[in-house]
Amino acid sequence: MEKEKTYVEDVDRELYDFRNAEKDVWKVGEGLTPAIVETISREKNDPEWMRAFRLKSLDIYNRTEMVDWGPDIEGLDMDNIVTYVRPNTKMNVDWADVPEEIRDTFERLGIPQAERASLAGVGAQYDSELVYHNVREEVAAMGVVYTDLESAMHGPYGDMIHDHFMKLVPPTDHKFAALHGAVWSGGSFVYVPPGVTVEIPLQSYFRLNAPGAGQFEHTLIIVDEGANLHFIEGCSAPKYNVANLHAGCVELYVAKNAKLRYSTIENWSKNMYNLNTKRARIEEGGVMEWVSGSFGSHVSYLYPMTLLTGEGARMTYTGITFAGAGQNLDTGMKVVHSAPKTSSAITAKSISKDGGISTYRSAVVMTEKAAGSKSSASCESLMLDDISRSDTIPAMDIRTSQADVGHEAKIGRISDDAIFYLMSRGIPEADARAMIVSGFADSVSKELPLEYAVEMNNLIRLEMKGSIG
Repeated sequence: MEKEKTYVEDVDRELYDFRNAEKDVWKVGEGLTPAIVETISREKNDPEWMRAFRLKSLDIYNRTEMVDWGPDIEGLDMDNIVTYVRPNTKMNVDWADVPEEIRDTFERLGIPQAERASLAGVGAQYDSELVYHNVREEVAAMGVVYTDLESAMHGPYGDMIHDHFMKLVPPTDHKFAALHGAVWSGGSFVYVPPGVTVEIPLQSYFRLNAPGAGQFEHTLIIVDEGANLHFIEGCSAPKYNVANLHAGCVELYVAKNAKLRYSTIENWSKNMYNLNTKRARIEEGGVMEWVSGSFGSHVSYLYPMTLLTGEGARMTYTGITFAGAGQNLDTGMKVVHSAPKTSSAITAKSISKDGGISTYRSAVVMTEKAAGSKSSASCESLMLDDISRSDTIPAMDIRTSQADVGHEAKIGRISDDAIFYLMSRGIPEADARAMIVSGFADSVSKELPLEYAVEMNNLIRLEMKGSIG
């Protein structure tokens, strides 16, 4: 019988914690200077407007104070971070053309298999560059654009990108948004034409292999009037004994009566600082659905934000965070209701064990224009021992008397009686605890595509048996 795979402290994680030697790569120097930003711009073949945007973002970065609202990030020193690492390959549309070692990485992560079975298109990024990007012919024939952002800037959608790029998340938003604007690379551009429904999901997967590096992909999705899309994002990295940084940016535009579901499973290693920014704008009658699982990283700041700007716009958020030893995960959701009859529903769950810290931080804003709107938030936290921590920090800013806003929070531990009952039925204690935790997370996993639900449940089970790196 094959031995069950488990993750143990300081041992390579067989599924995620493999790494490739840094050969045949080109990288910029450590730190952040105008010369480095100029070099990245040349490497990316930026149009002049993007080159100027990068340098302006760098200036904003240098003038902006460090963020101070989340966990301590003193261990992150930008002078030691390499902001651009290019693998020795161009972007390919056939997996056979991807260098064997890189292709093997994504094979082990199951990406090509998932593409063949259940995806309309896939983008795969390795360090700072996309190494593979493809979309099914029948999807492209409907006018759906799914490609890398860099090449799209030079094509017929260049003006669209210019009009939308970092308009939802401007470099002035916070210091790491400015950093992203200066050194971003990789990511995807998606455009779904009016009235088009993409029946099966598109997926991007981000793999950071290089130690001491940052990954700064930019995802820009525009779902036009009456269109419908499900987009999946996955990410992972091996463990190193130096800090790595992820400061990507996701901008989502959902037009009138359109719908977008954005599903994410983040499984970064525990030397990663995950300072990602995601934001969506929803117009009249539009629907935005967020599904999020956060399992990795040393520190996370992750608060997807939704701007409900059109009458009747709706948003749902379903998320789970799992913080183990050495992890401080600060996650949540922001939503701004700025039109009548808008609605939002937030379901957030967090699990902490072995001294891990989970913090739920949310902001619900009802502007004067939000008459007839409603918002409900439910936050449940499960602590698996007496050395872990869970905090809930909700903020509500209500500026109209014609809104319905509710918030509920629960914090608890696994019942000894429940463990005893399961053990009395012949179930080992570790498996009993894993079953209870999986049940607690069920409302999230059932919202995920099948393969990601399986992955999330595997992560929970393996976390219960040891450390995930």
